[in-house]
This record gives sequence, structure tokens and C-alpha cells, in this order.
Amino acid sequence: MTLVSLRDVAVSARRRLVPAHYDFFAGGAGEERTLRDNRAAFDRWRLRPRVLRAAGVPDPRVELFGTELSGPVLIAPTAFHRLAHPDGEVATARAARAAGTVMTVSMAATRPLEQIAATGARLWFQLYPQPDRDFTASLVKRAERACTALVVSVDSPVLGRRARDLRNGFLDLPPGLACENLRDPVTGKVRDIVMDPSLGWDDIDRLRAGTGLPVLLKGVLHPADAREAVARGVDGIIVSNHGGRQLDNAVAAIDALPAVVGAVDGRIPVLLDGGVRRGTDVLTALALGASAVLVGRPVIWGLAHDGEAGVRQVLSLLHEELTGAMALCGAATVADLTRDLLAA
Repeated sequence: MTLVSLRDVAVSARRRLVPAHYDFFAGGAGEERTLRDNRAAFDRWRLRPRVLRAAGVPDPRVELFGTELSGPVLIAPTAFHRLAHPDGEVATARAARAAGTVMTVSMAATRPLEQIAATGARLWFQLYPQPDRDFTASLVKRAERACTALVVSVDSPVLGRRARDLRNGFLDLPPGLACENLRDPVTGKVRDIVMDPSLGWDDIDRLRAGTGLPVLLKGVLHPADAREAVARGVDGIIVSNHGGRQLDNAVAAIDALPAVVGAVDGRIPVLLDGGVRRGTDVLTALALGASAVLVGRPVIWGLAHDGEAGVRQVLSLLHEELTGAMALCGAATVADLTRDLLAA
């Protein structure tokens, strides 16, 4: 089968994955309205290209926190990569390095952060702050040795109710797999991730004060929260509804983006995570003010399809589609992707 789009990669992955594992990756919360709307919201936008701009070959490179990347597509944090391929997050990181982009390592990775970092990939680390502050501090110290930014998930005071997992009885990892970043540094036992409904802005202040890494908040949808984040010195925002996996009927990520961008008013980078499946989706997000996007499920589909090579293919497809769309819209660089290129 010749793979010419991310849809093809997803079809291939579904054939290879254990059904319960496919549902874990593909599913969302509740009736999956937000999951579906993340895609449908992109489909409501249309492009209004410019012509005769002598733009030349497009250059999609971006810079984030002092690091130049090959393009504005980063890898989002997703759990349990070894369910998709035996090499797990190590394969994903190798693909990220080859593509010249960033991989955000999930706190629930099935390979230790240190093994993932040994690939030489540029890494960010996703963190759910834990009620045990000493354990949280130990995770941050590990991240400081291996990563260049912290991505704090702030949309998970409780775990979303995911019907597919409940129907499948998928409540834990198979024998031989574990969330390796959750091993207690003293006992060596793997801890459970604790979703903390008491997490507040003061916890973010303490986290920022205790690390020299840039801190991004992932899961911001409301402009008031974006303004608060800027006021408290947060370094970046990721507009996200957790891929539709937390609060069903939450606003689609791309629909929430313009108000958050307006609230931030250029003071810190705003990234988007959720529903990106095509190069034109990337272009749309950037034209609405995003600095970059993150992709999650497509990376898992690529990993299931063909390990590292499959992830590289996913990133290559998005890169090619984006640069082609830029050329057709008359854009030489991502700075040329402005709101006037869009028609709702």
C-alpha cells in the first residue's frame, strides 16, 4: 500500500494495532464530540491564496526558545508508545531528530527519559505536577538534564471518562510495560500518576521558581487563563483540549486559538495541539496566530505502521504538504502566513 496521506497511515496502523490499544490511542472522552469537532473545525476554514508574489521556494523554519527547527510541526506528548512498537519512544525520538523537530516526552512514557535523550533528539518534557512535591522536583531535575522545556498539563484535575477503554477493560499496561518516568528514585517502584484537583496558579509559580527551563502550559482554552499565564511569567501556551480526551463538548482547539492569541498579544509563543492532520491545517493554525503546532495521534499511527521510519514518514508528509500549501498561497516564510489568507 502506497501511503500518500496521514489518512493512509492511520488505516495501516489500525490494521496492525491490538483493537483495545487502537481504541486507547484513537478514543476520546464521553461521546467523543470534542474529538470529532477538533477535525470538523479545521474543515470549516478555507484558504484565500495570494498570487504573483515572487515568493520563491518556501522556508518553513521556525525558532522557539532559542532553538531553530526545520518547521512548525512538533511532536505532542502521548503515552505508552511501546503499545504501538517495541522500540517505543526511542524510535519516535530518533525520527524527531532526523526531522529536525522537537519531541515532547510524555510523563507516561514507556521508555525512561534518559534512554530517549540518548538519541540526541531535542526534547521537551510533559509534567503533571504531583501532590508529592519531592517526587515532582525529582522529575523536574531529570528533565533539566535531558530537555530544553517543561510542558505542564493543566487541563486534568481528574481523568476524563473514556468509554472505549471502559468497554475494552483497558485499565492498565500489559505485563512487561510500565510508565518508566514514574519509577520512584528511592524504591524503584512505579508510581501511579495522580490527577490533582487542588492544583492552582501558586503551584505554577513554585514550579517556575524551581527551574531554569522555559515553562509552557498545555490545555489552555480560555483567554482569561492566557492573560493570567502571561501575568505570572509563563513562557508559552499550548492551546489544547487534550485531544478530546478530557472534557467532552469542550471547544475545538482551532476555534479557541484566535481568542487566546489575542489575549497574549504577542508577548509569549502560542502553540496549538489538536486535530492537525494536513499541511493546510498547519497553515491555518499559523495564519490564526500560532507559532507552531503539535501532533499526537498521527505520530502513533506512524509508529505502529513502521516504527521510526513510519514516524519519519508522518513528519515528512506534513512538511511536504505545508511547504506546498505555502507556495500555493504565495508565502515565502511562516511570517507571511497571516489572517487575510483565511476565509471562514
